[in-house]
Amino acid sequence: MVGTTTLKGSSVLEQAATHPEMKTHAFETVALPHLNDLFRTATRLLGSQTEAEDIVQETYLSAWKSFSRFEPGTDCRAWLFTIMFNAIRQHRRKWFDRKVSRDTDEVLDEALAYTPPVPEELTDEQVLFALDAIPEQFRAVLLLADIQEFSYKEVSKILKVLVGTVMTRLSRGRGLLRAALGDQPHSYGINMSRQENPLRA
Repeated sequence: MVGTTTLKGSSVLEQAATHPEMKTHAFETVALPHLNDLFRTATRLLGSQTEAEDIVQETYLSAWKSFSRFEPGTDCRAWLFTIMFNAIRQHRRKWFDRKVSRDTDEVLDEALAYTPPVPEELTDEQVLFALDAIPEQFRAVLLLADIQEFSYKEVSKILKVLVGTVMTRLSRGRGLLRAALGDQPHSYGINMSRQENPLRA
């Protein structure tokens, strides 16, 4: 997992709140290193680089405005992801509806019941295409838990759903991805190493 940079001591942020240059330096130190992770996740979730850029820009603007409330020593990366998913929810609330329609359940059950033949080789593009085809509520959990490696509790907080819901969606999302790719070994599945994982490219 990408390391999280934290500020040591509350006095740093207290001084930063009254000194614009210190605030800028503190914000750049703890927040900007996570920009690429946020952008990659937003792009895979939204399916549009332009929309992802808008969301990430909105995320950093909101984070900057509320930076005085950021607690030193806490996980800035998780804080930023929470802000980003709040922004996404405001634009696309239907993606995070807690109830999955009966039709969607039937489609998911059919997909999980069928495992296609395993192709001899899979390209990164095929893996990404399969992920993009997964319903958004499952894709979001896969991106956060398996790609960004947040804990179930952190995913629960970011998405504002119960931990049990996170586990259910993760299990179902993994099943859908396996069904889309075939029961391929982990080198092309979830929990791939960061060096091999095309989603981290």
